[in-house]
Amino acid sequence: MINKAILVGRLGSDPEVRYSASGTAVVKFSLATDSFYNKEKRTEWHRIVAFGKIGEVCGEYLSKGRQVYIEGRIQTSSWEKDGVKRYSTEIIANEVKFLGDKGSGGGGGGRSYQSGGGGGNAPGGPPADGPSYSDGPDDDLPF
Repeated sequence: MINKAILVGRLGSDPEVRYSASGTAVVKFSLATDSFYNKEKRTEWHRIVAFGKIGEVCGEYLSKGRQVYIEGRIQTSSWEKDGVKRYSTEIIANEVKFLGDKGSGGGGGGRSYQSGGGGGNAPGGPPADGPSYSDGPDDDLPF
């Protein structure tokens, strides 16, 4: 089975950086993606979570308006508040590519950060291995 999400969009807010009790970075931010139907623009908002070194890099270099490529898995969690069951769906990032400067049209030499784990991560936990850095071209991107 496959659980994979690929998004290209702009940050809706600066990343929120926190650390777990064990010292692992947990970074959350929102990402806006646009689609068009009958000349009408529709914006979809996504919750992104990045753990460990990827999270630290996102917290340090990303800011509101920055365009990024996110690859990860979809995770839904639920809880009960005041007798009402609530749900939240997040993308757990395992690869982040910085595509362009804040407000630019993208392009130009983005950097890539990815976790080394092969999908065997515990739900909601940090990647199994530390991230690896790649500064070279990525031939399997659709753009």
